[in-house]
Amino acid sequence: MSEYPTLKSYLVDWANDSDDKTAITQTIEMIAEACIEISALVARGPLAGELGAEQGDNADGDTQKALDLIANDLIIEAIQAAPVACLVSEELEKPFPIKKGAPLYVATDPLDGSSNIDTNVSVGTIFSILPTIQDENDECRLLQAGTEQVAAGYVIYGPQTAMVLTLGDGTMIFTLDPRTGEFRLTAANISVYPDTTEFAINSSNSRQWDGHIKAYVDDCLRGEEGPHGANYNMRWVASLVAECHRILSRGGIFLYPGDIRHGYAAGRLRLVYECNPIAFLIEQAGGAASTGTQRVMEIQPTDIHERVPMIFGSLHEVELVEQYYADLNPYHERPQLFGNRSLLRN
Repeated sequence: MSEYPTLKSYLVDWANDSDDKTAITQTIEMIAEACIEISALVARGPLAGELGAEQGDNADGDTQKALDLIANDLIIEAIQAAPVACLVSEELEKPFPIKKGAPLYVATDPLDGSSNIDTNVSVGTIFSILPTIQDENDECRLLQAGTEQVAAGYVIYGPQTAMVLTLGDGTMIFTLDPRTGEFRLTAANISVYPDTTEFAINSSNSRQWDGHIKAYVDDCLRGEEGPHGANYNMRWVASLVAECHRILSRGGIFLYPGDIRHGYAAGRLRLVYECNPIAFLIEQAGGAASTGTQRVMEIQPTDIHERVPMIFGSLHEVELVEQYYADLNPYHERPQLFGNRSLLRN
């Protein structure tokens, strides 16, 4: 056996001639093919045209870049050959029908982090695969909790192109070999460190946060003298896949809370095709994903473009933030007794 098995061979072994599993593997292979094409476009940069040019707004009001639309079209084209009933995409207001009666449906952010295209920062494709469940009108029921996912992953386009994938039994990394055009398994059953002193948040919005997040970040910034008793580093890339990849590599926590700005009460990340697949990957690697008060994958969506607050990463740090939500009032008022220590962590 090769030192680095191909994605195809890994999926064949996993499916083991099961029809249900083979449908999942076929879908993943088709998505991988589209992502290889997207990777080639990203690598060419301006040689491939004005990929970062604005093309209007999507249905949810976010600016669309040229490559957003190209990536969306490539994924739609690829999954025509997959056993997929329909596609839900950030770039489409409504579900896109593929094959009526097919056993699966796909939800995707075709190009996460597209605001970074022109700055040569890592961007990616996020996807979630769920079973097709018929509703009373014999249509695919799209609003399923993340716990129903049968597979999820993302492809990150950076110094290396890599697919991070879970089939519900661990989180794997497959790196694209540019010589052969194949994804190869380079890390199996990865684990997120349970403890961390690194957090990622857009601190320019600090005046807009609720008291729970303000209290947590303030205590991180107090370093060794604060209640956490440790010096923290802060990161912010503004690319969800890049943030997740760093956390999978060395631990950390990512926070995109809701805030008081108009349209930001539930944060800005979409539950169905951003938060749920990332949560699935992180949990399968031993981490956690929460809104601060609820496990992300247990949320019952009410809309395909619904947004939720998202906090994910190292298990113990996510649990710590949840304690801030449980134990502190929204105004960050604490008795002076806890000025230099906290009941949250010894």
